[in-house]
Amino acid sequence: MNSKEYLAEIAASLSEIARSLNALAPGRNEGQPALGDADAYHWDGDAGVLMAVPRVSRVPLGMLKGIDSVQDILLRNTEQFARGHGANNALLWGARGMGKSSLVKAIHGDINQRRSEGFERLVLIEIAREDLETLPALMRRIAGEDARFVVFCDDLSFDNGETSYKSLKTILDGGLEGRPENVLFYATSNRRHLMPRDMIENERSTAINPGEAVEEKVSLSDRFGLWLGFHNCDQPTFLTMVRAYADHYGLDIDDETLRARAIEWSATRGARSGRVAIQLVRTLAGELGKTI
Repeated sequence: MNSKEYLAEIAASLSEIARSLNALAPGRNEGQPALGDADAYHWDGDAGVLMAVPRVSRVPLGMLKGIDSVQDILLRNTEQFARGHGANNALLWGARGMGKSSLVKAIHGDINQRRSEGFERLVLIEIAREDLETLPALMRRIAGEDARFVVFCDDLSFDNGETSYKSLKTILDGGLEGRPENVLFYATSNRRHLMPRDMIENERSTAINPGEAVEEKVSLSDRFGLWLGFHNCDQPTFLTMVRAYADHYGLDIDDETLRARAIEWSATRGARSGRVAIQLVRTLAGELGKTI
């Protein structure tokens, strides 16, 4: 390691220490209520406040196609939690655009629409990966609130030199304070172990005890009781997604035309996924003079 890399590593470590100390300092907003009337918030780690999200960008649960098995598992887990029963933290990993974050938001909305079925108030809190060091402060803010919380981190992953995953490990399982009983943590990632393969291999090749070094890196994903895999879909599933979106938004287009456009659209993008499907439907809506 040359001197520049060494100094950069020291600077990064000092920055993380400063953020961690800031998170542990007495709250600047103590005395202020953590929650308003909204059911969704974004956590501002630097300011230590929850910012209400008046309108969550999501689709109805019934529109999500091709992920039935994982949908049923996550829905059941979240329903148990919203009733005050036992539930697990969940890691949704796999192919891009296959509905990982959409599923979390759709389930939250679905349960809140069914409050009459015996569910407690369920609040969704989005936290950025860069704010994970402030998780202890967030937990203290919401631990005593009369609600149940799903703390959600989208596109969670860690690169070489990052150590913020250690803060998350402590919160998920094993820390002295631990996770409050009214909080679950859901995360999405393209990586099953949240670390890039070359990072894990580098640890294996350079560590004095390779097995222990790799175990330290991959043990974070073990803190999630549910691992839900999302995989690339086949053509029939993709066509089902396209038709579901088109029907939901009331697009007047026949099956044969829609099928031809969908096959052409997926071929030009080299992928089939829910994200590609909704992009096509937005284009079709524009051609038909509709806004969705």
